[in-house]
Amino acid sequence: PILLGITKASLQTRSFISAASFQETTRVLTQAAVEGKKDTLVGLKENVIVGRLIPAGTGAGMNRMRITASSRDAALRAQWKKAQEAIIAAQTAEEEHEAELAQGPEAAIGDDPLASMEGETHGTDADAGDYLNEEAKDGE
Repeated sequence: PILLGITKASLQTRSFISAASFQETTRVLTQAAVEGKKDTLVGLKENVIVGRLIPAGTGAGMNRMRITASSRDAALRAQWKKAQEAIIAAQTAEEEHEAELAQGPEAAIGDDPLASMEGETHGTDADAGDYLNEEAKDGE
């Protein structure tokens, strides 16, 4: 193991924000920008630097909610992307048929306006059922 001084050890962290807080700030931030790094703000120091709640104590609950929301957002993005791919129009009838088969039988289940049809009535009060009887009682 190599023993580094405190300033060099601080530059070895995963968080470039934390590393920039010690020394060589411009070099660390410039290098992070050039490399397109993203800081996940996992540690205490980087959260304090950017003014967020630390991931402990009161901030732990917010951190859990943030993780849950992020995973839900990722699932929604994946679902949306899959739906967008399904929307793309087929070039031929054969491609359209293949796309329909790929969707599976659950794609055919939905709100079909013709799926539930009311039976024929003769327009009598008896056909209306209790509906008219309740209205007549309320009017008395």
